[in-house]
Amino acid sequence: MSIRVLRPGLLSTLQDYGRHGLQHVGLCPGGAMDPIALSLANALVGNDDGEAALEITVIGPELAFEQDTLVAVCGAEFKGGFPHNRPVLAPAGSRFNVGRAVRGARAYLAVAGGFAVEPVLGSRSTYLPGRFGGLEGRALKHGDVLPLRDPAAASRFSKLKKTSEGSVRWSAPPLTLADREPILVHVIEGQHFGSFDANAQRGFFDAVWKIAPESNRMGFRLAGPALVRTQPEEILSGPTCLGTVQVPTNGTPIALMADHQTTGGYPRIAEIVSADVPRLAQLAPGGSVHFARCDLGMAAELRHHMKQRLETALRGIAWNYGQ
Repeated sequence: MSIRVLRPGLLSTLQDYGRHGLQHVGLCPGGAMDPIALSLANALVGNDDGEAALEITVIGPELAFEQDTLVAVCGAEFKGGFPHNRPVLAPAGSRFNVGRAVRGARAYLAVAGGFAVEPVLGSRSTYLPGRFGGLEGRALKHGDVLPLRDPAAASRFSKLKKTSEGSVRWSAPPLTLADREPILVHVIEGQHFGSFDANAQRGFFDAVWKIAPESNRMGFRLAGPALVRTQPEEILSGPTCLGTVQVPTNGTPIALMADHQTTGGYPRIAEIVSADVPRLAQLAPGGSVHFARCDLGMAAELRHHMKQRLETALRGIAWNYGQ
């Protein structure tokens, strides 16, 4: 049995945690832009943590369910569709019609048992630049069929105390959605921070940056003041990673995201702490961000705090399933 795509949405792809350990051969991990929301969605339907889910971006799809399917949607809040952050049973013949995001930019739709797509290099994630993984290495299109691996997994819903509307009273917390903008994102000074003049250094932290329309899963272009280097000599290409902030010759920074390149020759002014990358990923074009300087100790604290919040949420989901 399967889910049929009636409308694909702006950019809907299958994503899990990605392909790790391959950057030395030029392949970035990729995977979900917001792995925290992915974890919550999988937990809500009883999946293993690394199961692939459908990443929905800014404008959602319309999906038709051919059988009773237990689903959960976490991350950004969209108009229409199912209730967010809780397990919901989609009856056979029902349609899931998602409109535009009203808070955040990316949501994750997990189905109990997972999607029956073959892993490539250990992951079911769609890697758009390489055109592999997920469903034929591309975003969903009209008429696609998403096969389900375990059609009987919807029976997990029978264990829950349900409301008359076919959902539950409890929900998981939206850990990566901001209440207001600009969001605050912490960074460590990058390798080439000192090669920028004092005005550029100060401007990087003082400015409120806007996510430019040209942004995508590879990187977020940041609209704001141009950043000028006092040492404009050419630098050697070096390794880049998720959260690296590069500055091309035009002075416009780019924050590298899930599908980033593995090396680059632009100066690296900053590195975004890992705990804040999922929050940045929830900004749509036009969203705003303000950067704050931190050190390695504070970065570790932020990572520990986010891990604790996620673990608390996962324990709450497990407790509700046990009731």
